[in-house]
Amino acid sequence: MYTHELELRQEIVKIGRLMYDKGLILASDGNISARLGHGRILLTPSGLHKGMLEPDQLIIVNEAGKQVGGPRHLHPTSELPMHLEAYRQRPEVTAVVHAHPPYAVALSIAGISLADCLLPEAVVFLGTIPTTAYATPSSAENALVVRELIGKHDGLVLQRHGSLTVGNSPMQAFMRLETLERHAFIAYLLATLGIHSPMPPADVQKLLLIRQQLGLSRPGETEMFCAQCGVCHPEGIHLAL
Repeated sequence: MYTHELELRQEIVKIGRLMYDKGLILASDGNISARLGHGRILLTPSGLHKGMLEPDQLIIVNEAGKQVGGPRHLHPTSELPMHLEAYRQRPEVTAVVHAHPPYAVALSIAGISLADCLLPEAVVFLGTIPTTAYATPSSAENALVVRELIGKHDGLVLQRHGSLTVGNSPMQAFMRLETLERHAFIAYLLATLGIHSPMPPADVQKLLLIRQQLGLSRPGETEMFCAQCGVCHPEGIHLAL
């Protein structure tokens, strides 16, 4: 095993434990994957508690989803098609995290979108957060709804199901998951208070410039932030995102 692979295995196991400790998964919920190089993907197995994994329990598949490494009695997560779709649509992404964050799931069921610009850190580090149409978990349909959105977003809410976040490492994808769920928690609190108070467009514009400077902008963001947060041509400036 290469040192890089060992470090990656340890990081994935660490992320699984953090997800469980923070209430973002339970039982056999959730899955984590990362590109291993040479067309291989390292990921969590099906049916095991992700908060109690050991590094040698992780599985290796190729880009077609065929298992090429790991314990023979273990099998890839049933959500593998969703992960593979994210990698196909985002060649630069090296890690994918799927979780079941309770506030995000509850708001998706209640029909409350997380696309509003509410928190500065969500605007900068995630951009807009769409909610997919409902799709049966672990199905080809589920991979399809991910395909429609993941190309333009780093974090998705999966209707009645959970979340999907991507990044340049398992840790970054996990941090985006945390940001997404905090955003959902704040949206939940505002909904219970009967308050709808998105950020003013001028404030969002300043955050988008920071996002751009950090190299986090995604193609097509201009139109999304214009439609959702009113940041279109503020002060005569058109943001080239």
